[in-house]
Amino acid sequence: MLRLGRREFEPREPVIMAIVNRTPDSFYDRGATFLDEPALARVERAVAEGAAIIDIGGVKAGPGEEVTAEEEARRTVGFVAEVRRRFPDVIISVDTWRADVGRAVCEAGADLLNDAWGGVDPGLAEVAARYGVGLVCTHAGGAEPRTRPHRIEYDDVVADILEVTVGLAERAVALGVPRESVLIDPGHDFGKNTRHSLEATRRLGEMVATGWPVLVSLSNKDFVGETLDRPVKERVVGTLATTAVSAWLGAQVYRVHEVAETRQVLDMVASIAGHREPAVARRGLA
Repeated sequence: MLRLGRREFEPREPVIMAIVNRTPDSFYDRGATFLDEPALARVERAVAEGAAIIDIGGVKAGPGEEVTAEEEARRTVGFVAEVRRRFPDVIISVDTWRADVGRAVCEAGADLLNDAWGGVDPGLAEVAARYGVGLVCTHAGGAEPRTRPHRIEYDDVVADILEVTVGLAERAVALGVPRESVLIDPGHDFGKNTRHSLEATRRLGEMVATGWPVLVSLSNKDFVGETLDRPVKERVVGTLATTAVSAWLGAQVYRVHEVAETRQVLDMVASIAGHREPAVARRGLA
């Protein structure tokens, strides 16, 4: 059972996490939701399309202008409070690696801290424990926040992913984070080249076998673009194909830009697997 905020999810129940970037320079939408009203409209649309989690980020993942903890908090804390006021039942996640920002957003009503940089600030897990919120434990290959990998090598990338993410998850629980609210993430593109991310996808079942719920953040990433030789705005098909494979292998939470399209993919895979009835079944029965 996965428990986040006021919601509980069965082990085979797929969950969509919609991305809302509070940055002027995000790689995908180029600041489309930097201002409050467009961002709130994005939340409303994502919830209507089937997102259970809203993931709010105040710093883009890639290199760029420095964003201090104070500026990151300015971009996220008030927005978290407003989303909580307008959407009391939605699960609010904040994409941050900083314990100080994590503390502030938890005070504002966040339910989940999405640590995409693999525990670079050990205090973030302590914050999650203090506030009783969930934590995403991600493999980033030891990379510093907002840096790109350069000639990184692994003897076995999936073995490294398992060692790091399970270790972070076990530490979080030992600190007091509720076990049913801890997820692990292979960290596609983070500290990895394209071949590493493809292998992590191909062997995702090994992460699922650990028993921790698996979150995948695939949406329009560079490994999709390089695999298909497509620019950012032409990666949706590749993303959805990777989503389908990840769903078949047992991932549970999907961090995405395209909510409606992802919902259809997840529903179709669940029905093929026999975990979901067709929405309509008239063919051959008239």
